Amino acid sequence: MSALSSALREYLALRRALGFKLRGDGKALQNFVAFLDQQGASHITTAMALRWAVLPQNAQPARWARRLSIVRLLATHCIATDPRTEIPPKGLLPYSYRRRPPQIYSESQITRLVKAARHLPTRRGLRSETYSTLFGLLFVTGMRVGEIVALDRADVDLDRGLLTVRETKFGKSRLIPLHPSTRCALSRYARKRDRIYPRASAPSFFVSERGWRLTHGSVRWTFVKLSRQIGLRGPSDRHGPRLHDLRHSFAVRTLIGWYRRGTDVERRLPHLATYLGHTQVTDTYWYLTAAPELLRLAAARADDRQGRRYI
Repeated sequence: MSALSSALREYLALRRALGFKLRGDGKALQNFVAFLDQQGASHITTAMALRWAVLPQNAQPARWARRLSIVRLLATHCIATDPRTEIPPKGLLPYSYRRRPPQIYSESQITRLVKAARHLPTRRGLRSETYSTLFGLLFVTGMRVGEIVALDRADVDLDRGLLTVRETKFGKSRLIPLHPSTRCALSRYARKRDRIYPRASAPSFFVSERGWRLTHGSVRWTFVKLSRQIGLRGPSDRHGPRLHDLRHSFAVRTLIGWYRRGTDVERRLPHLATYLGHTQVTDTYWYLTAAPELLRLAAARADDRQGRRYI
């Protein structure tokens, strides 16, 4: 094992002990160290870091900058034991980040998505049930895709109507209460799943046609396929409304509901942050897109507080 490989192992172990998962970054850094070994480099240099960062020539500048940034963190760690290490300065691969406006799905769009999922081709009668139930659960809970894929059967308490989400993005676990209609939908799915697979091949709640845990890739690809089918994307569009936008939609619809009921939205925002699994309210602001109805209701509330009639 090279000195760089040893340094990378120590770096990843240290950061993971601090709570960082570094799944994608860890693989990328292993690729970087392998690249340095192939080039015969004994330490990190700015020139080598730049060469590696822009290797995917058809990638977006944001991805190049991201690759260089993770090398910069590794170099900051390595320089403590190897003074030959060069830390790539910031700004070498500049880019201007623009937040992609999320799609705020309407109930009719989600209804079409769920109906389309019910007609997915299936050999054992489970694939269509799995995806129609999964997409519906994403819409009504605002959960992350990874959280739903990671759900085990033991995490779904249908008697009490609670989901247990364990060790998520911020290293926190939380409970998600379910509406009675959601409990019924999950119960129907569980009964059908258990009829088809009376002996579980995997502990996961949602399973594939073969009885195994779903993958992020399969869920996202199925969504893309169905979104093209129902007109959310063009027949050959590579980009468009995303599965993660269901989480944005949940946050916006929650606020709209609060405004309609006259709820003190500012006081309730920490509740929404907790439900979504955020460590602080500012993380929730990212999901609060300025939808027309939300803006109208917020403006009406502000106008009422000032004692004027909103027109």
